[in-house]
Amino acid sequence: MPLFHRYAPVLLGVLAATACGGSGSAAPAAISPVDAYYPPSGEGWTRKSPGEEGFDSTRLAAAVSFAQASEIDWPTDMKQQLALFTAKEPYPDILGPYRDRGHQNGIVIRHGVIVAEWGDTRRVDMTFSVAKSYLSTVAGLAFDRGMIKDLDQPVARMVGDGGYSSAHNAPITWRMHLNQTSEWEGDLWGKPDRADRRNGYDRTLGAPGTIWEYNDVRVNRLALSLLRVWNRPLPEVLKQNIMDPIGASSTWEWHGYRTSTTRQGGRRIESVSGGGHWGGGVWASTRDHARFGYLLLRRGRWKNRQLLSDRWVTLATTPATIRPGYGFLWWLNTDRKLYPSATARSFFALGAGGNVIWMDPEDDMVVVVRWMATDKIDEFMRRIRSALGGATQ
Repeated sequence: MPLFHRYAPVLLGVLAATACGGSGSAAPAAISPVDAYYPPSGEGWTRKSPGEEGFDSTRLAAAVSFAQASEIDWPTDMKQQLALFTAKEPYPDILGPYRDRGHQNGIVIRHGVIVAEWGDTRRVDMTFSVAKSYLSTVAGLAFDRGMIKDLDQPVARMVGDGGYSSAHNAPITWRMHLNQTSEWEGDLWGKPDRADRRNGYDRTLGAPGTIWEYNDVRVNRLALSLLRVWNRPLPEVLKQNIMDPIGASSTWEWHGYRTSTTRQGGRRIESVSGGGHWGGGVWASTRDHARFGYLLLRRGRWKNRQLLSDRWVTLATTPATIRPGYGFLWWLNTDRKLYPSATARSFFALGAGGNVIWMDPEDDMVVVVRWMATDKIDEFMRRIRSALGGATQ
């Protein structure tokens, strides 16, 4: 893993483009996934000046400077931060591994090429709930292969490990799990669902499908159910079908908890977590996140292969009926309430600590930022789009 360099981050491409100008008149954004540029594996990702890709170079440089000055105020000691997270929770135990965080960094991709990059984008860091969007993609792979034939079928028809045997849990469908309306009730890996009932620890549960609640225990239940369906470790599925084909590095990791080893197919397998506030989750570099985001921007296509079906990308980014700003473990901007400065077609993988993968189909752009103060993210987006002429000053 590259060491983090403790010197002022360098904005690549922007300064050179300043001398060339860069009118800020946006280049055409409509590019077919078939005709698009795809970066090769390794370090050979094409770079272009901001002006060549429609950005005003001065404004883009200012947006990057704003990001660099907006690092989140978390301690770099993640043990300390996780303790702060869980201090007021009824079940505060940290169950998974963790690592100290790096510093603010990011990358801007337009039409598939790098137009700006700053900080240590190769450093592997925790990503918290960004992991949920990776989990969604593993579900999509199962759907595309016919392993899950009907998203509205109760999970209990395929998963018979006792997790859906109660009268309350029996009706829960794959769709409910994916859009966080399952209301699943039970204990998993030493955490009851009550441990993360963010609508109220002691509230009365509703019928499955009637209440939206962000709940890591239930997401982890989905991960276990997908493990039952795949009959193999989910990181192995992701690596073979997504990360290797898109040319991701070998440095990313996906962890569960010390309590989350289960028996499956005659062997013991770790069931991974869909978040990191109890430890674990997906750890990856900014560059690997950018490749993953670019796959989704290209509707699941990478070069001459459809790794994830266009149909799944549509399903995953369709608003939940009772939560218009949420899809299948992806955040949506449908009503422009999440990030008013981003386009309505934008969608996001979001994790605590200001970890963001932003896909903007309208501007054909992927932006990844890490460790940004959350109250600065919308302003950063406004500045990025202003550099394209897509937002007011």
